[in-house]
Amino acid sequence: MKTAYVFPGQGAQFVGMGKELYESSPKAKELFEKANEILGFRITDLMFNGTEEDLRQTKVTQPAVFLHSVILALTSDDSGKPDMTAGHSLGEFSALVVAGALSFEDGLKLVYKRALAMQKACEAKPSGMAAILALPDEKVEEICASVDEVVVPANYNCPGQIVISGSLEGIEKACELLKQAGAKRALPLKVGGAFHSPLMEPARQELAEAIESTSFSKPACPVYQNVSTIGETDPNVIKANLITQLTAPVKWTQSVRNMIADGATHFVEFGPGNVLQGLISKIDSNVSVSGKQ
Repeated sequence: MKTAYVFPGQGAQFVGMGKELYESSPKAKELFEKANEILGFRITDLMFNGTEEDLRQTKVTQPAVFLHSVILALTSDDSGKPDMTAGHSLGEFSALVVAGALSFEDGLKLVYKRALAMQKACEAKPSGMAAILALPDEKVEEICASVDEVVVPANYNCPGQIVISGSLEGIEKACELLKQAGAKRALPLKVGGAFHSPLMEPARQELAEAIESTSFSKPACPVYQNVSTIGETDPNVIKANLITQLTAPVKWTQSVRNMIADGATHFVEFGPGNVLQGLISKIDSNVSVSGKQ
């Protein structure tokens, strides 16, 4: 009977996120105010009372989702601590902070740097992502490899749901071929750019320097990282995986399967939305899932 804490990535944000938490917990309020100070602007104003447009900007979205998730988990009255943690894409930073591998302050600074670097990379070349439904992973990989533009599998979310990422031409060509191959849907996503693809290389380099100079500790429990998919506890390995993460695929299906193989029976999602609960149930319907937001 092991409990896993999981943390969502970009896309789950909503206006009003974290407001109840801020108002009901003095500790949460203190952490939110500390975040406003670190960032140099009042992100809480945008989270609680901003517009959807405000929250859609990568540089706001990423710290907002991180703060909501982490502060929720740090102030949670859940008795006991998790036996393992994992996060989807951006959520991996939340998972590392909650496991104690990274301080709250350093986690937030890295997330903000990551967001700015990704926004810059997105502006350099028009690019995007698309969700592909009901095709085997291998088929998607094969078709992406056959397209002569940049397009790669970026998120392995659950069996039959994979997200591809690349240049706009690459996405367009791949979607056409994937539909011909029998995909039920090939749906372009409303994101700023080609996350988890080679087009994020400039952002990866920029973030690598910041990660290198940040101090990481041995976490209190294993963190199942997107890149390696196994429970990691060595700070140097964690760092290396985190640097690779921006240009590598998020292997969520594989990570969840490994957590279950290592004894996870209950998954708690901390943060906005319930996307991960849905994905975990599709990966294995025998485990229990719940969420806090």
